[in-house]
Amino acid sequence: MCGIIGYKGDKNAIDIVFQGIKRLEYRGYDSWGIATVDDQGMQIAKTVGRIQSVPEALEGVDSTIAISHSRWATHGGVTQENAHPHTSCDGGIAIVHNGIIENHKELRRELESKGHTFKSECDSEVIAHLIEEEQGRGFEEAVRHAALKLKGSYAFLAISKDSPLLIGVRHESPLVIGFKDGETFVASDVPAFLEHTNKVMFLDDGEMVVTNSEVKVISTSTGEKVEKETRTVDWDITQATKGNYAHFMLKEIHEQPVELLHTLMQDKKKLEQVARRVHQAPRVCIIACGTSRHASLVGRYVISEISGKYCEVYNASEFQYFVDKLGKDTLIIAVSQSGETADVLGPVRMCKEKGCKVISLVNVVGSSLDRESDVTLHLNCGPEISVASTKAFTAQVTMFYLLAYTMGYAYEDGYNRLREIPLHIDYTIKNTEPAIRALADKLKDKESAYYIARGENFAVATEGALKMKEISYVHAEGMPAGELKHGTLALIEKGTPVIVICPKDQTYGETLANASEAKARGAFIIGISDENNELFDAWLEIPNVDYLFYPLLANIPCQLLAYYTAVAKGTDVDKPRNLAKSVTVK
Repeated sequence: MCGIIGYKGDKNAIDIVFQGIKRLEYRGYDSWGIATVDDQGMQIAKTVGRIQSVPEALEGVDSTIAISHSRWATHGGVTQENAHPHTSCDGGIAIVHNGIIENHKELRRELESKGHTFKSECDSEVIAHLIEEEQGRGFEEAVRHAALKLKGSYAFLAISKDSPLLIGVRHESPLVIGFKDGETFVASDVPAFLEHTNKVMFLDDGEMVVTNSEVKVISTSTGEKVEKETRTVDWDITQATKGNYAHFMLKEIHEQPVELLHTLMQDKKKLEQVARRVHQAPRVCIIACGTSRHASLVGRYVISEISGKYCEVYNASEFQYFVDKLGKDTLIIAVSQSGETADVLGPVRMCKEKGCKVISLVNVVGSSLDRESDVTLHLNCGPEISVASTKAFTAQVTMFYLLAYTMGYAYEDGYNRLREIPLHIDYTIKNTEPAIRALADKLKDKESAYYIARGENFAVATEGALKMKEISYVHAEGMPAGELKHGTLALIEKGTPVIVICPKDQTYGETLANASEAKARGAFIIGISDENNELFDAWLEIPNVDYLFYPLLANIPCQLLAYYTAVAKGTDVDKPRNLAKSVTVK
């Protein structure tokens, strides 16, 4: 939703949080700001729009403590007043916040009755005033007692002109601490400070970090010290930068052959233990959102096909309404790139309260979902920065294949087959990219596009449509090919793009028949297949492989088609309007 970073050390704090917040801009990018303390007191600069350069008001300011925020609006419009940081009445306390304060209206009325004056419409501003109200206790205790009055999800940082402390508090929104030789970084996500250190500590719900000459973690509820483990994150800064690519999305598409191999690097014994749990569970529910849900639909298919085990796939945002029907013998498989998606974490916590076991497929080590699961299989695909997920989808699908083969007592066979896929992905990228650039010029002015497929590739059609919507703003729908004639054909007219995913498998003939129906109504047919057909107005060739693996290949042209259409339209590919990478609110 939003990105926050704080720094305390002996370097130029403004430069460090500025670079850090730029790396977190994928979490929110409608406004941003910085707060710092120097000899003159609290210094604030905030503005509407994208992060461009260090604010002129802070140029030359010498400070070793600062906090910063990039916003994705939830409460209050996109204005300079609503941008973070927010301050207390006297301007001496500044906070930045990610999440939603559910009781902010009640708190605001109470604070206004005590004489507090608010400058914004934001729920977040109440935090600064609550701390001000409690400041007679000292800054650390004032922050802690203020946090105890909040309801909702939040991670916030606070600084004061009268205190040397940098304080962070977490409840249901991510907060991670980085360490390096007397320097401390506190941020929403590791990439914010990865160029400085990969030594990290993850806060849990109900915990505070207090940074001065030393760093301590305490319980928000009791104030007692909490012992925490420091971990090393196996990412490097080159993975979190664009390199020579125009956009992160294109870089991440091209990274997929290598990252698939990284996903395959799993502990075999752990995988076998997970496979046994899934096989033995009377009921298995897979929960996920968006791209992760599409990967899960492929996963359900391959698990059923290879091992014979049937699993159900649910939209995580809807699953909470089914939890009371579950028994404690239900096994939950939660799938998320970030591990911080609120719509996934909510039902996971509800299921754990009922005694259900939770297995997660997560990319971000140490994320909330990772730590709250009984077992985690890490995707190992490195940081994904673009809002539109690409390599995480491939990693998630790969993990499902590996799990399915392990469940089917064929781990070695599956592993060896999957090791061949990166060469086919690389071929698909190189072979289709030139043709897709040309196709993008035809698609950029279209109002709608339709993606159809059958069997396991239906999920690829829905994922392809999602990518087109996300970054090119072309209305797109993905559906089983047989559903085209149940209403959608009424929308097909001359020149309407219909992307037909029809590799030469058992669904080939029937899918072509559906494509023919669209063609007869004037559709422009783009075929994604290992065999050309006279129905195709454009053919995007994928290699011929075992039918089970076509989803891993057919998805690549869909990603590239969305990317180059967005480029042709001139949209902001990595930061599409109204969207953020990690959706940490429901």
